[in-house]
Parts: sequence; C-alpha cells; structure tokens
Amino acid sequence: MLMPYSPTAEPLTRLADGTIKQISPFTGTEVWTVPGRGNRPIAHPVAGRHPLAPGERERACAFCSGRYFETPPEKSRVVVGAGGGFERIDGVPASELAATTAEFRRIPNLFEIVSFDYWRANHGFEIPDAARERMEAYLADPAGAEHAASIARAKLRASGTDPAMWETWGAAERRAYLASFFASGHDVIVSRRHFTDDAIDSAGLAGSGTLSATEHRAYIRLAVSAMHDLYEANRWVRYVAVFQNWLRPAGASFDHLHKQLVAIDERGVSAQLELEKVRANPNLYNEMAVDYAAYQGLLVASNEHAVAFAGFGHRYPTLEVYSTSAICEPWRMSREEVDAVADLLHALHAATGADVPSNEEWHHKPIDVDQPMPWHVTLKWRVSTLAGFEGGTKIYLNTIDPWNLRERVVARLEDLRADRLIAPMSVGEECPTTPNRLLYNPVLSR
Repeated sequence: MLMPYSPTAEPLTRLADGTIKQISPFTGTEVWTVPGRGNRPIAHPVAGRHPLAPGERERACAFCSGRYFETPPEKSRVVVGAGGGFERIDGVPASELAATTAEFRRIPNLFEIVSFDYWRANHGFEIPDAARERMEAYLADPAGAEHAASIARAKLRASGTDPAMWETWGAAERRAYLASFFASGHDVIVSRRHFTDDAIDSAGLAGSGTLSATEHRAYIRLAVSAMHDLYEANRWVRYVAVFQNWLRPAGASFDHLHKQLVAIDERGVSAQLELEKVRANPNLYNEMAVDYAAYQGLLVASNEHAVAFAGFGHRYPTLEVYSTSAICEPWRMSREEVDAVADLLHALHAATGADVPSNEEWHHKPIDVDQPMPWHVTLKWRVSTLAGFEGGTKIYLNTIDPWNLRERVVARLEDLRADRLIAPMSVGEECPTTPNRLLYNPVLSR
C-alpha cells in the first residue's frame, strides 16, 4: 500500500509474529499490542446488582435530580422548552429549583482541582461582578441562604474542619468562603438520569451513548458554552481542560453521567507537546492523524463537519473525533459544526457501551497560542491496568490494536444506525478518504 511520506517515526508497524508497535506522532508515546492479549473481556459489570427500589432513580447519588440541594448552587441548567427544543436557564434561585426539570445542570465542583483560593492567592483574582451579583441574589432568597450554608457546612466537615465554625463567622467571612460556589473555575455538567428510563435494576446505568442524539447535542453545547464562560470570567486562565470519567475504574466518583471543566493558568503538557510538533509541521493533524488513519483503513465514521477514526499511539484503545471546521475554538463554531462533533462522539459512546469504563478528553487550541490547532476529542477505553512493565520501560501494552478496534466499532455503528439510535452519518468504508479534510490550516481553508 502506498504510504504518505513522514519525517517522523512510522506510527504503525506490524511485525512478523503479529505484534503491532505504535508511536504517537504527537507525544512520542510507544505502545505495543501483543497477539493473544486482546481477548480479555472489556466490560465491567455493576457490582452489587439489585432491583431498583421506589424513588431510587431520582436519589441514587448526590448528582441525582431528587437531591439538588446536596450540590453547590447551579450556574445554569438546560430544560425542554415549550416548543420541544432545549433551552438554557441561568442562575435559577433555590426556591425555583423544582419548578423545571433540568436535563443537564452546570454546577461548581465542591472540591476543585484548582481552587478559587489558588487564583486569589497567586493572581489576585477576585469574584467577578456578574458572579457577585448572582451570589447576592441567591443568598437574598432564604431558601438560597440555607442551601449555601448547608453546602458550606458539608464542605467544612469533609475537609476535616468543625462545621460549627460556620456559625462563628460574620457575613464577610461567610461570603468569602462561598465565593467559590459562584466563581468556581472547576465546573461539572451533570445529566438528569442516573439510570436509563427502561432500567429495571442497578445495572441499567445511563451513559453518554444511552442519551438520544438530540440530548447529547444539548449536553455538548452546554459544555462548550461553559468552557467559553470560564475563559471569559478569569483573565489569568490559559487553558480549560474538559473531560469525562465514566465508571469508577476510569476515575469517576459517581457512576452518574457528568463532564468536568477545569480552568488552569498554563497550557498543559499535552497541548504543549502538540504545539511543538505542529509548529514544525502546520499540517500535522491532517498528515499524521486523519490522512494517516485513512491510508491505514482506520476511519470509523464521518459527517459534514467531523471525522472519527481508531487512534494509534495511545496507552488504551482510543477512538478520536476531529472537527473539520476552519475555526479552532468550539465556542466560535456554528451550531452545526458543534453538533457534528457531538453526533460522532455520541455514536462512539453508544458503540462502546455503558458497561465499559472510559475517559473522554477534549483538546483545543489554548487561547494564548497563535498556531491553528483543531478541536478534537479522544475516547479512551480503560480496559487494562498499567503495571510494572509500563513503569519500567515506558512502553505501554494496549490490548486491542487499532484495526481490531475499528472493526468492533464499525460493526456496532452499522447496527445502531439501522435501528436509528444514532444520527445519520457515513460509517466505515463509506467515509470519504479525501486528503486534508481538516480546514484548521489557513492555507487549506482558502
């Protein structure tokens, strides 16, 4: 097969015994797939499976719809509007939390990775005017004041501090402590369902792939708008990490569908590594990602504004979705362009299955970078455990090679499409293999 020229190490090499060696063209990560190690089961059945008790659908965990007052005051929610479409409502007062049904909620993380105090101490960041006004309005409602106080006491208790300290503080001290609930740089986007609507027992968890394609679009759009808001709210933010940990083996605290967004004051290692590579070859994402995947027969699905393929050079079996838009920032893209990425990502989650632990990781151009970098998302199947071999050699054993991953997913996507459980899209061999589909490079978008 004619291969594209590359000045870097060949990303995929198949040896005589069937071993496949992979090198990431972006990070240099080395991965081997050894014959015979890919036959292990990848699903993680729910432990302690039991029939759902009355009311359990709404109260299974703190993210559930019957336990709104166990999470910090929400920043916004998405509801079904009068016309049947989705609408966003910002700053719902505590006394009105039950007035609408939130399909998705944006709430501050109670235990931030990068705390409000971090931004205040290191950058002199203070609560923005809009967040302060929302805090004052929320606390002016007696239900809101009680809600905020109860969450503050819970956080103090969990932090090893006597919650009775709250009662000894004055108004200024209380507001300083509550500032993180209204100006947090670490948000969570929470879905309504803990279990699917037809679940009869605790194994019927509701994941990204069990949403409808329309619901998943709304979920992604809320995350995109939240990302933009975090950039706008704090001038010291250089990158907003967006990720989703699904199931406990993948790092989730709750087996309840949610994404996290964390604002940080640097670009992050992954973005920096990619930047160095793409500065040397501005067309790298085409040549060594989508085009290379097409040459290798690894394309999985595509639509008008996005393309998905079985990735290579990852520690875990990984599916990748790239936006083909000429615009790099998701919040500046058209609704159709964002929905295109959402549709392919939804289909990949559905093909993966809700019983497979996974990490969804978003990658986009940091705001202080002038080099175009396309928005892309990786979906990693956490089906193996890193151990001593990997730690000692920095060679990672990935149990499913890209071609087997592609075949598994394409077969499942064809079934899902036939049952109309995913949005319309091209699958497998139907995907166009035209080079340079990604238009982020200004030379190609002209």
